[in-house]
Amino acid sequence: VQGTGGSSAISKCSAAARGYFQDRFLRLLAGRRRRRAPLIHRGYYIRARAVDHCVQDFLLKTQRLSRRQILSLGAGFDSLYFRLKDMGLLHHTVVYEVDFPNVACQKAALIKGMKELAALVGDTGGEGKGAVAFSGEDYKLLGVDLSDLSELERTLEEAGLNNEIPTLFIAEVVLTYMENTRSDALIQWAAEHFPRACFLVYEQVHPEDPFGRVMQQHFRQLNTALHSLAQYADCEAQQRRFLGKGWTECSIMDMNEFFTCCIPADEQQRMQTLEPFDEYEEWHLKCSHYFVLAASKGMEPSWTPLLPSMTVPRHAGPVGMAGSVPAAVCARLSGIPGLRRYGHHSVLIKPNVVLTTGGFGEERGQHCRMRNFHVLSKHAGYWEAVSVTQNIPDKRWGERLYHTVSCLSDTLALVVGGRTSPSSTGLGMLWLKFPKTCNASGPDDVAVELVSLQPAAEAAALRWRHSTTEMTFKGEQYLFVYGGRSAVEPVLGDWYFLHTPELSYTAIAVDGPVPESRHSHSACSWEGGVLIAGGLGAAELPLGSVFLLRELEHGFQWQTIETHPPLVPRYSHTAHVHEGKLLLVGGVWFHASSVPGVTVIDLMTGLCLDYVINVEHLEWPLMLHNHSSVFLPDEKELLVIGGGGNCFSFGTHLNPEPVSLSLSSILISH
Repeated sequence: VQGTGGSSAISKCSAAARGYFQDRFLRLLAGRRRRRAPLIHRGYYIRARAVDHCVQDFLLKTQRLSRRQILSLGAGFDSLYFRLKDMGLLHHTVVYEVDFPNVACQKAALIKGMKELAALVGDTGGEGKGAVAFSGEDYKLLGVDLSDLSELERTLEEAGLNNEIPTLFIAEVVLTYMENTRSDALIQWAAEHFPRACFLVYEQVHPEDPFGRVMQQHFRQLNTALHSLAQYADCEAQQRRFLGKGWTECSIMDMNEFFTCCIPADEQQRMQTLEPFDEYEEWHLKCSHYFVLAASKGMEPSWTPLLPSMTVPRHAGPVGMAGSVPAAVCARLSGIPGLRRYGHHSVLIKPNVVLTTGGFGEERGQHCRMRNFHVLSKHAGYWEAVSVTQNIPDKRWGERLYHTVSCLSDTLALVVGGRTSPSSTGLGMLWLKFPKTCNASGPDDVAVELVSLQPAAEAAALRWRHSTTEMTFKGEQYLFVYGGRSAVEPVLGDWYFLHTPELSYTAIAVDGPVPESRHSHSACSWEGGVLIAGGLGAAELPLGSVFLLRELEHGFQWQTIETHPPLVPRYSHTAHVHEGKLLLVGGVWFHASSVPGVTVIDLMTGLCLDYVINVEHLEWPLMLHNHSSVFLPDEKELLVIGGGGNCFSFGTHLNPEPVSLSLSSILISH
């Protein structure tokens, strides 16, 4: 547990160095310096913003009082005192920090050894006595085990803590490492002994969904199990916990809610453009698995909570489920290498034959961008893997992620866009050619050729997280490339009609309400037109709109498809159309109480039903984002391939094998 403080200080330090927030004291306290990934920077940014928001609000609301105090529990190598003092915010305020005795001693030695830190504490800063490792006029550093309440109380009294003045308790990823009986006792002790107080908590939530299971496993491996989660699994349970232990007010929000409601739009945008970034799914999942809570009691009648109450309807309200869909692993695909990947694309190249290309995954025990193509074919009811030789001149395939593949005939498919790194430009287009004689089990070799495009069509290919859909206009075949993002534009709303097979750019009139720009949406062919659903919009917010691009005499028209109840906004899902119904599979949404399963939208009536995926026969967490899926209409079977991603600092989770979803019970033909 003590080790978590050091690694969190290094991550905060790395985020500050990249400009996520200002803190010149972290580098003095963190010791080692390591550059972390952008996803980690964002995670520590939102944590710092949430804690700062509440601390500064407390200081603002109590500024007219003659005295107040802050008690930081499990403070580790945090720089809070030095930042607040430097900003001139600690008038009439004493900050007490408590941590394990050896952590407190290390920090005390650091402060004494650094002029910049020692100067802020002031000349009176000096040797503490007993459990008091450092004692300055307005800063006390105590070495006590938090689970020993009587010792904590005695040491705080000795250090001068005054129970009668307004007190802010801070527990930033601390309580969860304690046994619940001990953390409950601490919460109750604070309420009983301090008539005027606030309690700020930042920690994990939602242990049982796929991301939560990976998160728990990570902390168990570190030997720092998250105890709170067994008893307090969601935000409502945490709120009830505080209200039941003597606190009279308690507001709570997960970090998606906090980011949306409490961070101004211009600051959101500033943060989003600090580094090339393309891990939206993992960012939103991380945010839905952490909360900030502010409880209070005995404050002035005019007191407003440190966190706004959720005036907008809570994201966390449960999504009503109409039923469930069984998931099963495919008997003969267990342990087949090459299918543990995400950001790839799978396409039916002929009945019962699936080609998977690209993405990031695992090969020979190493994580890397995937070069190898993979073919699955179904024989006598079983999926089997087929090995493929690839004629790939080295640079052409480019090891791409987030591309599309469209099958134009049984010998030809087109790859559009994709990227290597998020700062690279898109990767253009490629032909994939299969031998005409290929047998029923699929091609045994695939030739890759560069497509040379007219200048007018080139921009269509320099994107990723877009969609490419087959459609018809006046009896002619076209590909419709829509949306996505590029190295320059975080979200695109443009489209291209490419006449096949020569891919000439064709201008066709489109009227009607233009859908807002999006990427990571789904697109399906339907009745000659295109159905676009969901996606991630300009402010990195999931969208719940469904549009139909419909053929008219002179061109096309965008039409909105109204769904009821309204479609829960989502992105990074896959989609298929079957007999007038749009099927949406998986994805990421902000409703933290459940994960998206299969949603069925009746395109005639707009009725929208959500089904949970029953995973009781799977032995591992099924992550349904950045996956691919193919639908076999005769069997009403949906084959899900790959999926997963980097789960914040908890490691990479890749679904180990393809999963078959049986939709026969929810797609009853009328």
